[in-house]
Amino acid sequence: MKPKNALIFGYNDYATEIEKNIQNEYDSIEIFKLGGDDENSFDLSDNWDYISQRFEMSNSIAFCVIDNMAENVFLTISLREAFEDLVIVALAEDDESSSKLKLAGATKLLPTVQTTANVIYEILEKSVVTKVLHHILYEEGSLQISEIKISNPSVFNGKYPTDIEWSRNHGILVLSIMSKDNVNEFIYSSKAKHHEIQKDDVFIVVGYKQDIGDFKRLMDG
Repeated sequence: MKPKNALIFGYNDYATEIEKNIQNEYDSIEIFKLGGDDENSFDLSDNWDYISQRFEMSNSIAFCVIDNMAENVFLTISLREAFEDLVIVALAEDDESSSKLKLAGATKLLPTVQTTANVIYEILEKSVVTKVLHHILYEEGSLQISEIKISNPSVFNGKYPTDIEWSRNHGILVLSIMSKDNVNEFIYSSKAKHHEIQKDDVFIVVGYKQDIGDFKRLMDG
């Protein structure tokens, strides 16, 4: 059964975009800010009584999206120790933080790109990606978001990204492209449509674990 309450810990762009994209999924959504002295503040302590008195935690989902990954890991540990059955979705910026968050007790991971937050909230605004995100968070499956560097662009024979049938040919969905000058473009933007895939471009993709692994190996040449 899907939780009724969504509790978002971390007051930033990630929190705002997550709230916007899950607003029809839950009976109540609350964003909590680190520090402060009102009821929607938290301090990373082990005392979560003030929240458990307001919400039925066994029927809630927590999003841990603090920008500082060390604090995000500590938050995840604290919530897991306090609430054994709480569904915890934690923001992870790389493989190292992903491993730590899993050990800390995160139920699901929401990967992001280290270089910029813009990719996340650009892709979240697209309906097709909202559906994929829903699957990652709430369904039992192996869908994941991954960052893949292109080392073997000859595979594409000079084609533009929108000319390629990603799902049919590779079993993945490409969300955005970051060129070697670190400019991010959503896959269907005008720039991406006319961008010839080059060595060291980075694709942000969604797919099943096996398909993403196969695509990574292909891109490594």
